[in-house]
Amino acid sequence: MASLLVLAAAFGGAAISVRAADLASASIYTKAPPVAPFNPWMVRLRVLGVLPDARGSLVNVAGIPPLSSPNSGLSISDQAIPELDITYFFTRNIAAELILGVTKHQISGTGTLNGLEIGTAWLLPPTLTLQYHFTDFGAFKPYIGAGINYTVFFNQSAANTPFAGLAMTDLHISNQVGAAVQFGFDYMLDSHWGLNVDVKKLWLRPDYSATVNNAIPVTGRANIDPWLVGGGITYKY
Repeated sequence: MASLLVLAAAFGGAAISVRAADLASASIYTKAPPVAPFNPWMVRLRVLGVLPDARGSLVNVAGIPPLSSPNSGLSISDQAIPELDITYFFTRNIAAELILGVTKHQISGTGTLNGLEIGTAWLLPPTLTLQYHFTDFGAFKPYIGAGINYTVFFNQSAANTPFAGLAMTDLHISNQVGAAVQFGFDYMLDSHWGLNVDVKKLWLRPDYSATVNNAIPVTGRANIDPWLVGGGITYKY
């Protein structure tokens, strides 16, 4: 009888040891950490270089055929400005971006018109693009986009500077809608702050009218077609 009790105790101890080993090796489940809510807003502050490409601009001066030749054109000055953009993410990949800024440009003649100061104009070129953001490269987040630009020309003024007996005395440039494409990237330093590089190409070809010596009408098309090259900081909410 005593032998049976010893044998039972031995089996019982072994069973308890097995259960303890099973419990020790079992996975311990913990509550998953909370997932940060997705905030769709991003803003960027950039230094933007506006680089017009005025090749192919048309200049037609009434009554002066040499100035209506293909050798007459326009030159539009480059400009650097601060620029703000606001981006809204519909999903983690699809976003819309709106850029805001103003630039001032000097316009002068080329070719037959070389040396003629035409005037200055301020541009307000809000540009809205729809973007696709690539999210498989860690902190490096490239994107591409395409959209539309509407440029408003304001504070336009003729140079009124004499050149070979001529002076531009009036200037008007029409507001214009154009297409835009872009590519760029953000490099995120942490979950909120990052660095941004962005390049856009706008197709912007407004009509203009002007007056020489308060009497001679001038008409044409200004092929501004600028490149917008920017770099700055990103903040993701």
